[in-house]
Amino acid sequence: MPAGARLWGLDDEDSVWEVCIDLFLLNRGNAYDGLACLFGIRNYFGFRPLAEDRGFPDDASEELRDEFAGYGGPHDVHGTTWLTWAELETTDWREADASGARTRASAAGIDTDWGRFWKVMRILSEIHGAENVRLVAWFH
Repeated sequence: MPAGARLWGLDDEDSVWEVCIDLFLLNRGNAYDGLACLFGIRNYFGFRPLAEDRGFPDDASEELRDEFAGYGGPHDVHGTTWLTWAELETTDWREADASGARTRASAAGIDTDWGRFWKVMRILSEIHGAENVRLVAWFH
């Protein structure tokens, strides 16, 4: 799951997306409730996913395209999607799963293992703007 930023903002003619960090470096395991909540992966919990199956971003950097191809691209991965910091900022973290037992905050909020990802994205958004920071994910 790489996090990236659009350098120079939307209004600059030279604006491009760049890979900033492979969030795998911050990962401590598969938090399936978080993957369900965010991306609809193994969604046995019944969350309404924030960003399910949006596909690979058309405007992705060449570096990210190469990384995606290295995993086999669309033929060998599933659940390819992306999520911006702006979307995460407006997320209702109190929303519950189908059973009402787990909230988004308990599955993928700032106090979970996902919190490290959100800290990186927040810092990038302070520099580049919330719409210009996104997490791209795929699963194999």
